[in-house]
Amino acid sequence: MRKETEVYELILKTAAEDDRIRAVLLSGSRANSAAPKDIFQDYDITYFVTDITPFYNKPDWIAKKFGKPLIMQMPETMRFPEGDGNFNYLIIFEDGVRIDLSFVFTKYTDDGEPAVMLLDKDNGSRFLPAKLPSSDKKWHIKPPDEHFYLSCCNEFWWCLNNAAKGIARGELPYVMYMLNEIIRPELHYMIGWFIGVENGFNFSVGKNCKYIKHYLPEDLYNQYRKTYSGADYAEIWNSIYAMCGLFHNLALQVAGHFGFTYNQNEEDGMMKYLEMVKHESAD
Repeated sequence: MRKETEVYELILKTAAEDDRIRAVLLSGSRANSAAPKDIFQDYDITYFVTDITPFYNKPDWIAKKFGKPLIMQMPETMRFPEGDGNFNYLIIFEDGVRIDLSFVFTKYTDDGEPAVMLLDKDNGSRFLPAKLPSSDKKWHIKPPDEHFYLSCCNEFWWCLNNAAKGIARGELPYVMYMLNEIIRPELHYMIGWFIGVENGFNFSVGKNCKYIKHYLPEDLYNQYRKTYSGADYAEIWNSIYAMCGLFHNLALQVAGHFGFTYNQNEEDGMMKYLEMVKHESAD
C-alpha cells in the first residue's frame, strides 16, 4: 500500500499539471482531526474544474493518471444516477489504496463537514472560500428533548412486534431488516445519549455508533455485542432480549439525567406481547 505522502503527491501533481483543475479539497475522516487514523482511511478528494465534460465518465483517464483500479464505482452511470451534473469515481487500487474522487464545477458548499484545502490556483476567488470548517461539530452527539426521547422509546418498543411476528412466520430477511435497520438505530440513539451524559456532548461516536467501544463500560459493550445474532431463531430471540435489557438500562439513566419520565408501560406491554408470540410460534 502506498504511503500517505505518495498518494497526496500524486493527487496534487495530477491537479497541478492540468489547468482545468483549479482547486483540490480533502474531506472525510482524513480531514477530521478527531477521527481515529489508520491505513484503511479513504482519501476523499474533490477536484474543482472549469469544465466537467473532459472528466465525465472517463475511467481510462483515471487509470492513466492514478493507476489500474482493482474495482471502481461510478455512481452517475448506475441504475439510480445522481443528477447534479458532477461526477464521482470511487476507486480501490491494486495496492489497496482507496480514493473517492469527485469532479465538481460549482463553488464549494459548506455542509459543516471538516475540510482541508490542498491546492487553490485562484487563491479563493473562484471555487473555495478563505476559511473552511475544521471541526466535526456537525456530527457531535446531540442531547435529546423529552419529545425526541419518548418518541425513540416508543419506536423501539413498538417495532419489536414486527420482528417477533417475522420470527413466528419464518421470514428471516424481514426479521433482520426490522432489527438492524429500524430498531437498532433507536438503540443507537439511546447509547449515544448515555455516552453523552457520561462524557459530555462535545464529540462524535461515529457513523452507526462505530466508536462506541471506546466509550461504553466493558460490561455494557459486552451486552451490546449480544444484540447481534446468527440466523438461528433461538439466537435471534436471545439478541432481542439483550437489546431490550440494554435499552431499558440506558433509557432509565438518560431519563434520570434529563428529568424525563420513562414510560414503563410501553416496555411491559411489549415484553408481554413478545412472550405471547414466542409461545404461540413454539406451539
